[in-house]
Amino acid sequence: MTETTVRPRTSKKTKEQEKTKRQPPYNVVLLNDDDHSYDYVIGMLKQLFGYPDEKGFLLAKEVDSSGRVIVLTTTKEHAELKQDQIHAFGPDPLIARCKGSMSAIIEPAPG
Repeated sequence: MTETTVRPRTSKKTKEQEKTKRQPPYNVVLLNDDDHSYDYVIGMLKQLFGYPDEKGFLLAKEVDSSGRVIVLTTTKEHAELKQDQIHAFGPDPLIARCKGSMSAIIEPAPG
């Protein structure tokens, strides 16, 4: 009796098929307002994104001076989740007139 080895059939893939399809990146953009303190922004960024206080301060300073700051670039689904978390974070307890969370938008990232 003779043993026969059966090899699986392999197909040639084109270079295009071999490329891993990546989802297009999206930016999570925090928008400025006058109803949230630097402490609030720093704490929110620390809790939601894991950023250290120093990075939180730099991002808070940028949103205060320019009106917006990109806080994360990621997949669309993850960006939507982070946007929802920002919107659900709640009011700033340090500012009495503050009635709710900060605003954020998502937008396609260049590239």
